[in-house]
Amino acid sequence: MPAKTRLLDTINSPADLKSRSREDLEQLAEELRAEVIDAVSGTGGHLGAGLGVVELTLAIHAIFDTPSDKLIFDVGHQCYPHKILTGRKDRIRTLRQGGGLSGFTKRDESEYDPFGAAHASTSISAGLGFAKSRDLQEKDNKVVCVIGDGAMSAGMAYEAMNNAGSDLSDMLVILNDNDMSIAPPVGAMSHYLSKLVSSRSYRGLRKFAKSIAKPIGLESQARKAEEYLRGFAMGGTMFEELGFYYVGPIDGHDLDVLLPVLENCKAMETGPVLLHVVTQKGKGYEPAENSADKYHGVAKFNVVTGEQQKSAGGPPAYTKVFAKALIEEARRDDKIVGITAAMPGGTGMDLFEQEFPERMFDVGIAEQHAVTFAAGLAADGMKPFAAIYSTFLQRGYDQVVHDVAIQRLPVRFAIDRAGLVGADGPTHAGSFDVGFLGALPGMVCMAAADEAELVNMVRTAVEIDDRPSAFRYPRGNGVGIDLPAQPTALEIGKGRIVREGSTIALLSYGARLQECLKAAEMLAAQGLSCTVADARFAKPLDEELVNRLASEHEVLLTVEEGSRGGFGAFVLHHLAETNAFDRGLKVRTLHLPDIFQDQDKPEIMYAQAGLDAQSIATRAIDALGRGDMREIERFASA
Repeated sequence: MPAKTRLLDTINSPADLKSRSREDLEQLAEELRAEVIDAVSGTGGHLGAGLGVVELTLAIHAIFDTPSDKLIFDVGHQCYPHKILTGRKDRIRTLRQGGGLSGFTKRDESEYDPFGAAHASTSISAGLGFAKSRDLQEKDNKVVCVIGDGAMSAGMAYEAMNNAGSDLSDMLVILNDNDMSIAPPVGAMSHYLSKLVSSRSYRGLRKFAKSIAKPIGLESQARKAEEYLRGFAMGGTMFEELGFYYVGPIDGHDLDVLLPVLENCKAMETGPVLLHVVTQKGKGYEPAENSADKYHGVAKFNVVTGEQQKSAGGPPAYTKVFAKALIEEARRDDKIVGITAAMPGGTGMDLFEQEFPERMFDVGIAEQHAVTFAAGLAADGMKPFAAIYSTFLQRGYDQVVHDVAIQRLPVRFAIDRAGLVGADGPTHAGSFDVGFLGALPGMVCMAAADEAELVNMVRTAVEIDDRPSAFRYPRGNGVGIDLPAQPTALEIGKGRIVREGSTIALLSYGARLQECLKAAEMLAAQGLSCTVADARFAKPLDEELVNRLASEHEVLLTVEEGSRGGFGAFVLHHLAETNAFDRGLKVRTLHLPDIFQDQDKPEIMYAQAGLDAQSIATRAIDALGRGDMREIERFASA
């Protein structure tokens, strides 16, 4: 018996959806959902969000004329169905793999991705930019932004809505409410009202009423009365006050409602419109529906059981080491509080919350607020630990400068996901925090070489009470060394020697220390004596240690999991000021390349970056000008 032909196999672009019946679209939704589940089971990724917008994505592409009409997804977690429908079906099983599709929208991947997004709350700002560009160029395409209710917790979304509401450019913002955090129960009356107020006849009547009210001075009163009545019946008064025409809430899984309402919204020329759609995250896949986080981010999993692939075990993850160390400190000090920005699980702060629910604050996707909130706590004598991914801390940098650093407030930044992060790619890599924090006067910057050092750095941060501090640590597991029974506060600005040598010095900042030790073994096999040092601090820099390495060795290499302009630059500044180069010292700075690296396995990415043991040893030999690199290659492959 021949295999059943799927309708989805006939869809190569959104144009193929235009003539489809509602029944066909229902079948396509079922097949699209199954395709997403099957693909992500083999790649891992963000599953729940995509399952929740299957019908919505189908309906948007069926009604609007993408890519001429611009469809902008916020964050991009929910873009997998979109990718399947826009010519990338055959590559969907390369999601988040080396050389494969990005896990987010990406401009150079497809013309159907007009704006890349992997951080939240950007869609309305970008959409208004597209709308104004369209108006200035006298084009007539539509602009559609899909933003989740979680992303609406960030101030940027409201800044954009305030601007769009006063600008009055035509655009459609679809609020994907998948937690019922705003919407009242959605039922037949709500659907009826949404169809009514988005219809041409209602808008015509509204326009006629305004034409009568304006000459007799009642336009303002009439507008307020209409907003009140619609707000009373449907909700959405807040959005109306920001200048948006509100429609909804409607069931985001009901194509009988979605299609006509989107058709009506497409025909509107009333300025910005907000369509409130209620969806279920993880819709159609029982393990996701029943999961607390709706399978937001998953490893590879068994489609039938939903069981996710377990890690191979081994040492604890750095994130868990940090969380447990902070909990132990908080048991001794009731002034310690934890802060995170919508990432309690990702930062380990969910464990802290279990122990200290009244001392844990999840502020939502609002890193700017998180930083200044922490500053306020610190200013009144508390000891806040703001646990934020490196890539997300970038969003609060102005607040770090003005509200923390200038005031020398002792906020402690626990910087998770420092360095390369693998499948999430360049948007989530922790590349720049060493440089942007190290540039700030008075900031203490630390990086953990292993899990024991991380525990000690948590203790150190607790004791720094006269200025801000930060300690960074990578994604993934530690190196497998024993954790200290009693953590020790480190001497501020002091590194350590972990291997003594005489010819080559490797000065590591952070988690590349183990690769430096491996490189030292490779160099020793060629008779090249190598010192390995752990800087611990980028600021204040251990100048005594740097001076010793510079004076006692022919070659000095700095090694870090950060961008150009970070730790290596700080060392170079110091060496230049002390005239170390006049003595013939050869210096090389090893850091992440000056590009945005695409996703791959972390070990492959670090090798590409020249930060694995073989690359470190090769750079040392090259700088020294003697030795056989072929021997290094043979040693590495043995």
